[in-house]
Amino acid sequence: MKPVILVIEDETALVTLIRYNLEAEGFEVMDAPDGEEGLLILSENAVDLILLDWMLPDLSGIEICRQIRRRSDIRNIPVIMLTARGEEGDRVRGLNAGADDYLSKPFSYKELIARIHAILRRIRPALEEKTLTFHDMEMNVVTHRVTRDNRSVHLGPTEYRLLWHLMENPGRVFTRDQLINAVWGHDAEVDERTVDVHIRRLRQELNAKDEVDVIRTVRGAGYALDLVG
Repeated sequence: MKPVILVIEDETALVTLIRYNLEAEGFEVMDAPDGEEGLLILSENAVDLILLDWMLPDLSGIEICRQIRRRSDIRNIPVIMLTARGEEGDRVRGLNAGADDYLSKPFSYKELIARIHAILRRIRPALEEKTLTFHDMEMNVVTHRVTRDNRSVHLGPTEYRLLWHLMENPGRVFTRDQLINAVWGHDAEVDERTVDVHIRRLRQELNAKDEVDVIRTVRGAGYALDLVG
């Protein structure tokens, strides 16, 4: 499953170049021309990292970063600020607002990609691993084998992708819409009830031997990989 990068930037030509370079590196890219649309995308999609321009037409990048850090559902998503403001005081303001890194325009795309990889390795080491583990479960993303307490778990393709996404983000609550976008794709014609059906099937396979349920249902929100009991 490709890491998803959200680019919040109003310069269309720059967005095109960023998208080209990131997609060539194996990332999935979403973009928004302003902060309002960017925050809406974050509410509806599972995003791994944000590239955020300082100078935007409505809210500044600084204010958007502050809003992201105040929201419990998205506050842990890493942010790299992109800006033409290269003064030390500006860098400090950006970092104090909650940015994880800061890159001055014009920048090298090799450096941008290297910084993205460095942050993702630190924030989500699962992206770099061949084996994911949680509690008594293990998933080998190369062989697609899943075990629980050394018992083989046989999953359908959709249940496997669901579990993979949840195991990459343990403890994080995903709405049904976010799971649809992450597992089925942004253009998929899938309703929320379909998510519930596949979550139920996933639970049945994972808990076939009456193990502790590791999928937590959050009323009014969605699902998380977490120890329920």
